[in-house]
Amino acid sequence: PTGFGTLLAEGKETREIDGKDYVLEYPIKADFALIKVYKGDRWGNLVYRKSARNFGPIMAMAADVTIAQVSEVVELGGLDPEHIITPGIFVQHVVQVAPAQ
Repeated sequence: PTGFGTLLAEGKETREIDGKDYVLEYPIKADFALIKVYKGDRWGNLVYRKSARNFGPIMAMAADVTIAQVSEVVELGGLDPEHIITPGIFVQHVVQVAPAQ
């Protein structure tokens, strides 16, 4: 309900759900997402560290093309499936870079 009836809502679609009015916001669409990742494999399965996990997975899903900057590329099957946050279906390119000094 926050924003309904304010300047924020002008020109945007609104809906009533269960008796409350809401402002409809469409999701972000991106042409490209450049994300930094701790580990990944050549298929694009990705594991994050620390705050990189905040927006990396979301942007990988929102973008048409995702390029992952990976510190460590492991062999296929080298990642624990329970640790994979972004599956390879959302990643088009994997680029290995040397860790920051």
